[in-house]
Amino acid sequence: MKTLNLEHPSPGMSVAKAAPMTQNTDNVGAFLPGKRVAFPATGQGVLEGLRCGVKDVFDIAGISTGYGNPDWERTHEIPQTDAWAVQAVRRHGARIVGKTLTDELAFSLAGNNHHYGAPVNPAAPERLTGGSSCGSAAAVAAGLCDIGLGTDTAGSVRAPASYCGIFGFRSTHGLIPKDGVCRLAPSFDAIGWFARDVDTLVAVGAALLPDSPHAEVAGWLSFDSAWRSVPVDTQRNADSMLERITSSLNTFESLHIDLAELDTWVEAFRTVQFHEVWQELGPWLEQVQPVLGPGVRERVLAASRVTKGEYLAATRIRERVKRKFSSLLEGGRILVMPTVSAAAPLRTASVEALNAQRQADLRFLCLASLAGLPQVSMPAFAVGGAPLGLSIVGAPGADTMLLSVAARIQAIGHVQ
Repeated sequence: MKTLNLEHPSPGMSVAKAAPMTQNTDNVGAFLPGKRVAFPATGQGVLEGLRCGVKDVFDIAGISTGYGNPDWERTHEIPQTDAWAVQAVRRHGARIVGKTLTDELAFSLAGNNHHYGAPVNPAAPERLTGGSSCGSAAAVAAGLCDIGLGTDTAGSVRAPASYCGIFGFRSTHGLIPKDGVCRLAPSFDAIGWFARDVDTLVAVGAALLPDSPHAEVAGWLSFDSAWRSVPVDTQRNADSMLERITSSLNTFESLHIDLAELDTWVEAFRTVQFHEVWQELGPWLEQVQPVLGPGVRERVLAASRVTKGEYLAATRIRERVKRKFSSLLEGGRILVMPTVSAAAPLRTASVEALNAQRQADLRFLCLASLAGLPQVSMPAFAVGGAPLGLSIVGAPGADTMLLSVAARIQAIGHVQ
């Protein structure tokens, strides 16, 4: 029988000694206490001279990996090797400047950790950064680092990128090794990163992505049902932007998916994700009985109750979504859509309000997650003075092409 107490007392962190950072004060709470530490580059390359913040789900040799939860930190050994992605950025010339805050167990889109707080969103201080890669997004947006490594399961890079007005990239599922990275829902978990400019975003891709043949855009799809869900002013601005991109690059076609079908996809995503979360974390949760914050606690309990029948039914829906988008995007077609449904929620938002926005945002975010697709979020719009991102989505393995297209769109002058 699955039992969760979730009221075990929370101990402090255990952090290995490392050289502390002494410059560029973290005035947004992006880095974890005791983990604003320096690790030099190990080689030279496309990232030479750049600073990299690392989400505290990636292993760095000699410093604990906390996964956003003190009980996780105290029950896991300090790693002796860097995660593959950390090794890669260091090998290509980037230096590590610290470990950044993550939502608890990377199981939230809010950017608010019950144990360590919520980083300030530099683009909209009264609003949340989004999560779960909240610290990496805040650090990049605040200029505390040039690159922010993150992970994306349900949108944990894409949503913060949109909320913070920066560039964010989710890679094709399984394309970049996840060695040395905490697992949440393995069939969805993907490596991603943040940057303030598209050139840096592309450079990280050159360091992390495998070589691929050059490909050209064969066509564009505008996700009309998503555009109709965002504020009217954003729709007007998007129409103008899409017309200009069309004249410069290629012709658009429209894609319509009923809201009811999108909600079915969200539910399928949630069911498969929750099943995998429990398979991955359930034994630890039952043994340790960790303290979990609001929202995360309820999702963990829901994950423990997913039945085999529910999971199998959801996987069938997932396979249909994968086939649909494999067909739609084959041959170099690209989907254009808003990254999320609205600007970031207010820092004062209730759990109920956060859950409502999570549901609305997942209608957009679940597509790439379900189908394992690469996606770039670019700063493009403002809603009530807060950022809202434009996204381009490609077929599996089209990562390098997608990054190249993002650079072309910015060169045309249609993103900030």
